[in-house]
Amino acid sequence: MSLVLNGNGTIQNLVAGGLPDGSVTADDIASLPAGSVIQVVQSNFTGNSSTTSTAVQTLFSASITPSSASNKVLAMVTTVGYSNGTNNSITLRLYRGTISDTQIATTMVEDGGGSYETYNFALNKLDSPSTTSAQTYTVGYNQAQTIYANMNGNNTSTLILMEIAA
Repeated sequence: MSLVLNGNGTIQNLVAGGLPDGSVTADDIASLPAGSVIQVVQSNFTGNSSTTSTAVQTLFSASITPSSASNKVLAMVTTVGYSNGTNNSITLRLYRGTISDTQIATTMVEDGGGSYETYNFALNKLDSPSTTSAQTYTVGYNQAQTIYANMNGNNTSTLILMEIAA
């Protein structure tokens, strides 16, 4: 099957992996304008996790390898937390590395005093890792009372990492 360049700029009959090696070079990627998305990595957590500890617990993680040390990584987290305690808080944290490494963002919800409450979290951070080495981003959480991440597996938590051209 031949490739067909349509008049509207699309290519017909091109399948994933259909370009010969070397068709897109590092120079092509480097010439993209600032703000362009270079690559996207997504990690989903569909299980459940619970803790009664004030120590931070790892929820899940994803890794990305920037193509340029000047590029940035946009990390976007969404998750659901469920608390069966009262008068406490749930904290969601984002780390570059593991939960023992650098915390780069955090968000917290204070429990309004009721029991069995559900909280939706969104946490975004534009990070500057300044390297072309693989970077792992880890989502952690904690609170003083029992917390369930993902409502006992009925929800999906997502971590999306996007390399953004500088």
